[in-house]
Amino acid sequence: MNFDYTDDQKALKDEARRFLSARSPTSVVRGVLDNADRAYDEALWKAVAEQGWCGAAIPEAYGGLGIGHIELCALAEELGRALAPIPFASTVYTFAEAVMLAGSEAQKQARLPALAAGKLIGALAVSEGPGRLAPGAVKAAVVNGRLTGEKIPVTDGDVADVAIVLAVEDGAPGLYLVDLKAPEVVRESLSTLDPTRSAARIVFTGAACEPLGDAGQGFDLLERIQDRAAVLLAFEQLGGADRCLEMARDYALERYAFGRPIGSYQAIKHKLADIFIKNEAARANAYYGAWALAADAPELPLAAAAARIAASEAYWLASKENIQTHGGIGFTWEADCHLYFRRSRHLAVVAGAPRVWKARLVERLERRNATA
Repeated sequence: MNFDYTDDQKALKDEARRFLSARSPTSVVRGVLDNADRAYDEALWKAVAEQGWCGAAIPEAYGGLGIGHIELCALAEELGRALAPIPFASTVYTFAEAVMLAGSEAQKQARLPALAAGKLIGALAVSEGPGRLAPGAVKAAVVNGRLTGEKIPVTDGDVADVAIVLAVEDGAPGLYLVDLKAPEVVRESLSTLDPTRSAARIVFTGAACEPLGDAGQGFDLLERIQDRAAVLLAFEQLGGADRCLEMARDYALERYAFGRPIGSYQAIKHKLADIFIKNEAARANAYYGAWALAADAPELPLAAAAARIAASEAYWLASKENIQTHGGIGFTWEADCHLYFRRSRHLAVVAGAPRVWKARLVERLERRNATA
């Protein structure tokens, strides 16, 4: 079985790289990082939406391109490589996938066309603070169609128009759609390690909401949404990890010490080799996850967990070893190394930390083996 991109998908990927090289250089990333009043780059978001990327996996019947999830994975890889400072992951990987997976026909008609056009930014609000999410720990509650509670942190919650919120109604967990511009919603921007991807604390005080999916199935549906997002995030992480390896390799070839390129020294060779091996392992798992996602295969839960773990570890190693390879200059603000380090840390926790996914992978393997 060949998991590689087709020629058409490779052409899409190449075109996306050229587009982002022109529209999202690191100067654009720094423009958001250095300005506390900018949560994302509005011009880049508009340009990406005009390319149709927000609707890549959304069916044509709902205003999308309908080209598929493999193509969306290819775009995610290039967005990760470019460190695009836009709310693409929250809107496309989680919110749009959730609506397509569990939304009613009316909910799809109301939101998917706007999502595909980049006119609606979405967010997923599930966390209520530190610790692993568990059914008995959810305090946000819905009574008579009104949501009360607090969610922190919510990635892109300060710029999103609408959110999917995990809450309890009559003792049963569920997912609910909430308009974040309602007067009963108060948002507070948070300081994070990666300011190019914003986060917020959101307080709901009786905000109107509508259920997404079946009542009482909140956690089961949330896992399915996170599995789909995990694969797409893995490609974004892979793109960043590959770029870190390129940066480290290029610097090792141009930086001389004792009359030789530092890349000729065994210590640097080993660093680069270790990054390459991790990246290739992550790529294999990501490709398998992409196949499972596109085919909606029964293997998706296992493939998603493996892709998520491998990509998180690869990006973490690549980003920190890139700094080390650059030596003293790698730790400076002027070097771009820290931009990738920040993003690697952000993406590692945005949909559940690696330890959570490792526990989930073990549980799923045990469940599969018990039924084999």
